[in-house]
Amino acid sequence: MRKLLKVLGIIVLTLVIILSLGIIYFNSSFPKVSPPSDITVVPSPERIARGAYLAKHVAMCIDCHSERDYSKFTAPVIVSTYGKGGELFGEKNMGLPGNLYAMNITPAGIGKWTDGELLRAFTQGVTKDNKALFPIMPYTHFNTISEEDAYSIIAYIRTLKPIENKVPASELNFPLNMIVKTMPVAAYNPQPVPDKNDPAAYGKYLVNTALCSECHTPSVKGEPVKGMEFAGGMEFYLPGGTIRSLNLTPDNETGIGKWSKQDFINRFKIMSTDSAKNIPVDKYDFNTPMPWTMYAGMTEEDLGAIYSYLRTLKPVYHKVEKFTPGVKY
Repeated sequence: MRKLLKVLGIIVLTLVIILSLGIIYFNSSFPKVSPPSDITVVPSPERIARGAYLAKHVAMCIDCHSERDYSKFTAPVIVSTYGKGGELFGEKNMGLPGNLYAMNITPAGIGKWTDGELLRAFTQGVTKDNKALFPIMPYTHFNTISEEDAYSIIAYIRTLKPIENKVPASELNFPLNMIVKTMPVAAYNPQPVPDKNDPAAYGKYLVNTALCSECHTPSVKGEPVKGMEFAGGMEFYLPGGTIRSLNLTPDNETGIGKWSKQDFINRFKIMSTDSAKNIPVDKYDFNTPMPWTMYAGMTEEDLGAIYSYLRTLKPVYHKVEKFTPGVKY
């Protein structure tokens, strides 16, 4: 009996050692990405202006990395909080497998990062200290944005007012806290901005950069449902109830098939006024996380190009119940 117990003990110890070595190897091997590039972004006025446009109205860096005022319709960003971080993307409000917090991207948060480290973080998904980012930070989309657009975003972020704000550490549930280390993209793969004379191709570039599919494609356990791209139905849980994204495919009954280009542009531009940014709502009234007032800052040319691309999509009949009242959390 003692001999059997001794053998079992040796087996268990061996398995523990093998498992420990495997974890050590895994943690030391992943994420497998290229080192940060040795670049210095020259902050020209043109780059800063382009970066501000992208960060505030297209790529939505400012929307996710700032504080939003949920006492107003569309929860507009509070200007004095630009880049401070701390926004929670969690289990209760988004059904995510953990609680993730937007980083402080003001100079107080990333002032010691090199330009190459910043570029790698938002195009490949790895931080300065080689920690993998969960792709709610949409580096899989930003991986292909043009080099000049990426540099412009960096140039603009460097101009933000420093805000001291210690952001809680993000935590993912097991086993995703291990799997996430395999998710970052090996290398940055910039693509040129398509010619604006081809509005559908240019619009596709903007749609990718503006992350439209992220919120307008339904998913199951974090995986987009095949054949339902841009068909709406992704759920967001607000204190007043559950809101669902709308169908952006050109389906005549349930999508934007009957919308004209001007209808589409107007739907955004109506939210560009000061009054639209200050519509009070009660905590338990209907509201939306869709950052209308920020997207409204896009030019009509860019909004028109997005419309042109969406018109090329396969129409998907998918009737979405926009809002279900009732406290979710």
